[in-house]
Amino acid sequence: MNDRSPLPRPLRVLLGVLGPLLLLGGWQAYVRIAGVDEILLPAPTTVLDTLVDDRALLWEAFLRTAQEILFGLAIALVVGALLAVAMHLSRVVRATLGPLVVGSQAIPLPVLAPVLVFWLGFGLQPKLAIVAIICFFPVTIATLDALDRTDPDLDRLLRTMGASRWQRMRWVELPAALPAAISGAKVSVAIGGIAAIFAEYAGYEQGRGGLGGVIQTAQLDTARAFAAVAILAAFAIVTTGALAGLGRLLAPWAHRGADGR
Repeated sequence: MNDRSPLPRPLRVLLGVLGPLLLLGGWQAYVRIAGVDEILLPAPTTVLDTLVDDRALLWEAFLRTAQEILFGLAIALVVGALLAVAMHLSRVVRATLGPLVVGSQAIPLPVLAPVLVFWLGFGLQPKLAIVAIICFFPVTIATLDALDRTDPDLDRLLRTMGASRWQRMRWVELPAALPAAISGAKVSVAIGGIAAIFAEYAGYEQGRGGLGGVIQTAQLDTARAFAAVAILAAFAIVTTGALAGLGRLLAPWAHRGADGR
């Protein structure tokens, strides 16, 4: 087996479980041996106890934050893909919107969030806007790069067969860009969770703050804040895995050989 050979599925599952277990074991040992104050860094067992004791509060908060991430990500996917296609098809659009797309990522969230809250209120809309603004960039860039790297010989072949610009886009360029778009979405899931937390900080409503509200109001209950972070991390892992499965379903040609089949 060479370095590029796929690992057997049972071994991949085992290694995927082993990594977090080693991290948690090292964390637990460090807190106990070093005598770290749990107000500063709670042990994993303490966080687990909080997950059980505060499960109703955490579950309700998680549902709000998950809604913000998933809906914001869906908006980002649509906007990002449309922007990538438009910039790929038109040099004028690329020259006009390219700097704005890049510049949008340089705006600090603490500056952007209060403006959106002022415009859209304290409900769900500003949170979705913040998540979408942060998440669309990886999708746009990954999709645009993949569209630009489409095999020119395939495009030339379709031209000789009389295919229209839309047909070449439909049958060659979009299928080639789909795996990259899903990879961009995977990146967006991780940063989308961070964006949602910042959005909840900016638009916090008592009793309706999501996981960001739990973290913001935890104060000296550090274990509750870490429990919220653990839920957010688990959600990111599960969602990324779901996107990977979707990629295999929608673009199986891009995964042949990568997973042992």
